[in-house]
Amino acid sequence: MPLFNFNNIKIAGMACAMPSNITKTETFKDLFGTEEVDKFMLMTGITQTRRTSKHQTAADLGYTAAEKLLQHKNIDRSEIGALIFGTHSPDYRRPASAFIIHKRLGLSIDTAVFDISLGCSAMVYGIQALASMMASSNIKKALLIVGDTAGKTTNPLDRASIMLIGEASVAILLEKTEESTPIVSLMRSDGNGYRYLIVPAGGYRNLEASHENEICHDGIERNLHNSMMQGTSVFTFTISDIPKLMKDFWQLTNTTVDDYDCFAFHQANLYILQQIAKKLKIPPEKMPLTLSKFGNTSGASPIVTLCDAFGEVEEKELNTLFCAFGVGLSWGAFSAKINTSDILPIIEDDTYFEEGVINSMKEL
Repeated sequence: MPLFNFNNIKIAGMACAMPSNITKTETFKDLFGTEEVDKFMLMTGITQTRRTSKHQTAADLGYTAAEKLLQHKNIDRSEIGALIFGTHSPDYRRPASAFIIHKRLGLSIDTAVFDISLGCSAMVYGIQALASMMASSNIKKALLIVGDTAGKTTNPLDRASIMLIGEASVAILLEKTEESTPIVSLMRSDGNGYRYLIVPAGGYRNLEASHENEICHDGIERNLHNSMMQGTSVFTFTISDIPKLMKDFWQLTNTTVDDYDCFAFHQANLYILQQIAKKLKIPPEKMPLTLSKFGNTSGASPIVTLCDAFGEVEEKELNTLFCAFGVGLSWGAFSAKINTSDILPIIEDDTYFEEGVINSMKEL
């Protein structure tokens, strides 16, 4: 199994940006009914989410988080040797959105830049990919940016998802160090579940896909350009495969629950996290939650949670175990030590890259 170990690379900083626009879950009662919404809030723990405006993208929020992080750490931008953007919500079909962020941050042309097309697992896979690049090169500092605006592809009548989705982006600074600060990661994938979480249209498989709504097997109205989730299949996957991954990780690293100060998990929904924690005997005080305030923010959610929980606390070191899982199917975990002084509090931002809004071919 793919177990990675990086001995002299550390997480030197992290930041999170999200829009100020708050959507209260209870406002959906007029659309879906009081009983349906109350049941949803009880199961998921979500009472509100954040949503971007029409032209604001995950790359906009990622730029804001990265800019604040570079300023806070007083980083010379010429030292950034790589930038990876993990998202399923790119600005365009091409080029990769990482290039837009690269331009806006004013990074060097000697920076390796690309997107990773992943959703909820983008952060754990991104750390592994970026650390691998650094370990085999002279790159001393690098940026991982992760974010999604999944609400933009969710049908407004989809009671299974529209209340679930929050939107945010995060930036993580990786840095080579002389200290022994290992990052250990374990990755898994199962393409047999590619239909469990899918937006069927928008790619090149079906360029003329219909925008006409139709009733799906779960009785919900959607079209091919909307997100579709097979809830039962996803639930079965998370409560079986994720605990197995964690137990395998502990066995391979010769660690236990007691060795970690914090468990930063993907914020899927409250019931799923409670079931995972119960199976793994993770104390509730070691697993911070942000679902009630921000909803499911896809791949950004573990860092959103850390920024919310530790962005303004006194300096201390956290031995943290990260775990994320979702679309693909894709899941993974990694461990790292983080100083809370390197965790920025959550940033609110509603700006967007106006130059990037292209309404006519004559503008090019």
